Amino acid sequence: MTVQFRIDSATLYTTEGQVPYQFSSDLTVLAGPTGVGKTTLLELIKYGLGGDGLLAPVVLESVNDVVLEVSIGAQRLRLARSVDQEKKKKVRVTDLIANERLHDHHVGAAQPSLNTLLLTSMGLPDDMRAAAQSGRSIKAGSRITFADIFSFLYIPQSEINRDIARSQDSYLEPKRKAVFELLFGLTDPDLLEKRSQASVLNGEIDTAEDHHKTVVQFLRDSNTQSREDAQAALDAARLAQEQAEAQRGLLRESISPVSDRETQTLRDLLNQAERSIADARATETSLTRQQEDYAGEIRRVQAELARLNRMRDAGERLAQIEFTSCPRCMQSLKNRTVPVGQCRVCLQPDESVSTGELDQYEASQLGDQIDEMRHQLDFLAQQIAHTRDAIRDREELLRHLALTIDARTADRVSPRLQAFSDATEKLAASRATQEHFENILMQWDRVADLADVEQDLRGRKARLQGDIARSEASLNVRRKYLIREISKEFNRVVSDLRIPGVQEASIHETNYLPLLNGKPFRQISRGGGIVTATQVAYWTALLAVALRERETSYPAFLLIDSPRLALNTEKDLSAALYRRLVTLAEANRGKLQLIIADNELPAAYRKDYAEIDFSYKKPTVATIRHPGKGAVKPLVTVGAAAS
Repeated sequence: MTVQFRIDSATLYTTEGQVPYQFSSDLTVLAGPTGVGKTTLLELIKYGLGGDGLLAPVVLESVNDVVLEVSIGAQRLRLARSVDQEKKKKVRVTDLIANERLHDHHVGAAQPSLNTLLLTSMGLPDDMRAAAQSGRSIKAGSRITFADIFSFLYIPQSEINRDIARSQDSYLEPKRKAVFELLFGLTDPDLLEKRSQASVLNGEIDTAEDHHKTVVQFLRDSNTQSREDAQAALDAARLAQEQAEAQRGLLRESISPVSDRETQTLRDLLNQAERSIADARATETSLTRQQEDYAGEIRRVQAELARLNRMRDAGERLAQIEFTSCPRCMQSLKNRTVPVGQCRVCLQPDESVSTGELDQYEASQLGDQIDEMRHQLDFLAQQIAHTRDAIRDREELLRHLALTIDARTADRVSPRLQAFSDATEKLAASRATQEHFENILMQWDRVADLADVEQDLRGRKARLQGDIARSEASLNVRRKYLIREISKEFNRVVSDLRIPGVQEASIHETNYLPLLNGKPFRQISRGGGIVTATQVAYWTALLAVALRERETSYPAFLLIDSPRLALNTEKDLSAALYRRLVTLAEANRGKLQLIIADNELPAAYRKDYAEIDFSYKKPTVATIRHPGKGAVKPLVTVGAAAS
């Protein structure tokens, strides 16, 4: 059974007021000449559902918001989207059943997303991807969005006589086929996810295989030994290490210190001589320090004695001077009466005691100190000389004892020491060799790991492909049945329409596109509106089968823009197209919705459907005055649509 999908109303909020449109009939035709805004209204419906609608200049200049009331599945929603560039990224959503304003939904991937809301309302998840079903694909596939579903519901004027659901865009082919299968129950989200995983695994396998080959080629180009040779060399190096360790252990046990009494006595004497020479050197250092201290003290006393001599000499020289003027104020002293025995300057009594004896005593004491310290220096020099002689004697004794001990032990220890050194060198070399070959084996282990990763990925892919094959096999009977039913319905409709030059019509089993006379519809002449008629026959056939069958998610909705535009003078074909639409609507009353925009209608069927008429005086955006027939440029030119 199809999924309910209806546009209940569309309201344009313009700068001059509201323009409401109600779509209560199963079949509604928007009628009017070219340029009055029929395509504009259909593109605004697409825009209100979150798509990239082709907006006319009058919309960009005069329309603020487009508000749709839609019924999708069990949901009834009001969707309000602004035309403003800054505000159009969000849609204001109202739940009409609960009369509750929901959070604004984003037009894009941000959550909450309008895409998620619409798909969920149709009973579909929003994380489905359409991976290419060819074995070479390495990408997860593009995400399936509501816009992809809507391409099955809306035949725009620009495509009506050119292409079906953009099937000529090869990059959209996997997604178009996935949507077809999804809507008709020929696949499910789980199968789509497995196909996506299989494609991703293809890329991972290619990467792992390339990495594996690159590493192996690098090892070969660098002349790296094979794993077998490296393992053999490593085993040989380990055996050499074990042998060197065993040999060194034996030598360590056999090389024991020479322990005869004379050698031991010589070693004791050697130790005593080393301690004695250390003491002698410490004594020499101490005596040298004392010698330096005495020499410094002599220099200090000599300086003090020289100072004393300079003071005595200065006093004697000053005593001979008879001052004629005061050395302070420079007043003359010649006329001054000075008592006998007093100083001419200060009038103090002259010293009667001479200081020469005191100076002589102090100088004598200082001289005695100098003599005593010189005697000490001589004694220290003798002690230092004796100490140095003792040091030389002990050094000679050390050399003699060392030579004697070496001579006694050389013949017994040196050969073993050389063998011990050789064994140690072999041990170090074997360890270095092991490290080298262990590094080589690590590289080969890396190669093995890469091979295991590649093998694991291939195993996962094989299991996944098995699951996919089983799922597709279980759906294969249904696929054949549905394709057969759609082909029969399509052929019957094409026959009823009497499309020129077409004797037989069917649906391709894998790409689900029309075949006319056994050939793809693209290869049939496009003149005379053949593709347009094929479009109507194809989509109405899909709708008819979906309405009859169970377990389908196909929306019972079809929006067609200007089917007569490419038919030109083909009045019989035009009448047959509308007869088909009316028949489909009458056979499924209340189950589907058809909205058709056209510029010229067959008179015989005017009363069989709801009709909204437009004119230059009453355009689609009715609140804005239409500038006239020749003053507007249609969104889609007639030539482009009829090409």
